[in-house]
Amino acid sequence: MPPPLMQLKEIALTFGGTPLLENAELSVSRGERVCLVGRNGSGKSTLLKIAAGLIEPDRGGRFIENGVTLRYLPQEPDFGDARSTLAYVQAGLGPTDDGHAARYLLEQLGLTGEEDPAHLSGGEARRAALARVLAPSPDILLLDEPTNHLDLPTIEWLEHELDGSGAALVIISHDRRFLANLSQSTVWLDRGQTRRIERGFAGFESWRDEMLEEEERHQHKLDRKIVAEEHWLRYGVSGRRKRNVKRLANLQTLRETRRTYRGTAGKANLEAAAAEKSGAMVIEAKDVAKSYDGRAVVADFSTRIQRGDRIGIVGPNGAGKTTLINLLTGELPPDSGTLRLGVNLQIAHLEQRRDSLDPEATLMEALTGGRGDMVMIGDKPKHVATYMQDFLFAREQMRTPLRVLSGGERGRLMLARALARPSNLLVLDEPTNDLDLETLDVLEEMLGDYQGTVLLISHDRDFLDRVVNAVIVPEGDGQWTDYAGGYSDMLAQRGADLTRPAAKAAAAKAAGEKSSAGKPVAAKAPKRKLSFNEKHALETLPALIDKLQSEVRTQQSLLDDPELYQTDRKRFDQATTTLAAAQSKLHEAEHRWLELEMLREELEGASSAQ
Repeated sequence: MPPPLMQLKEIALTFGGTPLLENAELSVSRGERVCLVGRNGSGKSTLLKIAAGLIEPDRGGRFIENGVTLRYLPQEPDFGDARSTLAYVQAGLGPTDDGHAARYLLEQLGLTGEEDPAHLSGGEARRAALARVLAPSPDILLLDEPTNHLDLPTIEWLEHELDGSGAALVIISHDRRFLANLSQSTVWLDRGQTRRIERGFAGFESWRDEMLEEEERHQHKLDRKIVAEEHWLRYGVSGRRKRNVKRLANLQTLRETRRTYRGTAGKANLEAAAAEKSGAMVIEAKDVAKSYDGRAVVADFSTRIQRGDRIGIVGPNGAGKTTLINLLTGELPPDSGTLRLGVNLQIAHLEQRRDSLDPEATLMEALTGGRGDMVMIGDKPKHVATYMQDFLFAREQMRTPLRVLSGGERGRLMLARALARPSNLLVLDEPTNDLDLETLDVLEEMLGDYQGTVLLISHDRDFLDRVVNAVIVPEGDGQWTDYAGGYSDMLAQRGADLTRPAAKAAAAKAAGEKSSAGKPVAAKAPKRKLSFNEKHALETLPALIDKLQSEVRTQQSLLDDPELYQTDRKRFDQATTTLAAAQSKLHEAEHRWLELEMLREELEGASSAQ
């Protein structure tokens, strides 16, 4: 292995009397790609700041090779007194760096360079900060949650850019797919100490679970040994006990080892408060449309969402994902089209924006609404301290002001507030932001067990693949298409990645230009497949048709009785009305099934011809 460009040795740091880091180590060689993983609050960001030279540890050493350039991306960039994003990025360049790189990267990231840093959104601020650290082409890049606030097209662009870079990388991220695609080695920071394996993140989680199982076995053996030694101490021969000072000292050592053992943090206990079941049909939209200032955000979109569906909505920032969700849940009236919501719907929202939280309110006040010390979980009261522990908050944090909470803690707080409300339709806007990998696992399990329906906006590709069974994607000009399966399934069906509007226009222009042979290069049309709702309808319509045909026969047999009109006029009228309704529904179902069957045959024929 080549010598390290940067190395941390035996790093120790204590905050408020509690050890945060103990003998932590980190090194990176030229061109190496390391991911740094661990629970929220384990000290990952602090260790990265020590590597960047921004924090001085209590003990340990930092080495960096002479002449090596290093750039650090913090979670919260500081724009200082920069008057524009271009000025901010150029301020990060060295004397010999290419000045054109700043403007080029800003354009690639969808910024003009003229934006005022004081008025940037979270995503714009993150893109400007990325341009600042990438522009100098440093030898080492330290990246703390680089995908936070980024949309999927930008995440995929960044992934491609870093993959082609010669810089050594140290990455902290909750995005599994991002880590798996880029990392070669993994450093696990756990209870103040680091362990390293020469495998990328894809091989880390199974190794971590093996280590924790081995540790649990070791602790079990230690407990049994202490019990055996204590039994000897109580019931052994008195004279022998006095003489065997060494054995007594060993018992004290075992007890001290057990007393000072730091167990792993527990798992969050996420459970949504359940409401009564909704109807089988949850949402039915027909040709709904919404425009702002003459621009179509949603144009003639139709879908049918059934109870138990998990629908992911993805796309670039500004594509209208939140607008679409607000249309589908009835919070925003459409300009045209019709929306029908199912019966008995109870909706719980998890909003992306956390600035609605009062920074001076305490954790207890945020959970109880400032009313006493009980939280209502559905219609059942639960003490706030117990509910906090379900979301990995310590009892001592009850009166902690929200302004001091970490990003991960604020994310768990927003989940705790949303899941306390009884629901059968969960609407989640970026629920994975700032959550550690272990909490993400629990969130995935909770959504898998949830009896209701889920609408989910997310830029986490792995999370989407694990949770949703259909994905809705913007295609431009207000058009949206739904695809069966997760994010990867959508890409396979669509035949193309998501792109920002500017990138999409450039690609279309390039596709229309002539090749060197003088012939235009035709853009490859994405492969069309049946959407999730179309496939579901094709599978379920035959059973519905059989049921309606049976209903028609039943009512017709009643009306075939020539005496019915005279003997039971009320029953005759009822049978006539029921028959007419069943015949109408049967006609619609047969017509829809025929349309879908013809579409399926057409698509299969087109696929085989390619």
